[in-house]
Amino acid sequence: MASPDNVTSAQSTQDPADRTATPADSKIPGALLRYRVLAWTTGLWLLVLTVEVIAKYGFDVDNFGWVGIVHGWVYFAYLIVTIDLAVKVRWPALRTIGTLLAGTIPLLSFVVEHQRTAQVKRDFGVK
Repeated sequence: MASPDNVTSAQSTQDPADRTATPADSKIPGALLRYRVLAWTTGLWLLVLTVEVIAKYGFDVDNFGWVGIVHGWVYFAYLIVTIDLAVKVRWPALRTIGTLLAGTIPLLSFVVEHQRTAQVKRDFGVK
């Protein structure tokens, strides 16, 4: 009969795709939904910020100073929910950092969100 220590060590070395659902996995769908909403919101505000920068420096229009502030706060919320998801699904550090930085490059947050969502749905059976 295996001791509880042996079972724990065997479970911790398994690939996420090979393991069965645990109570912690029940929190993954909610974390994934929060991540997806904030990834899209951050991406949209970043596009608006890009338009603002082009208008300001290309056409000397300076009426949208608040857009950068809104994007900054939305990006901050994106960082929090992305780290929450990364911890729950145990992403490696480089994948987490790459996902965090995706909110700083126009259009990249949409691409990375699609990739990460597909990966989490595949690995954890999230519908």
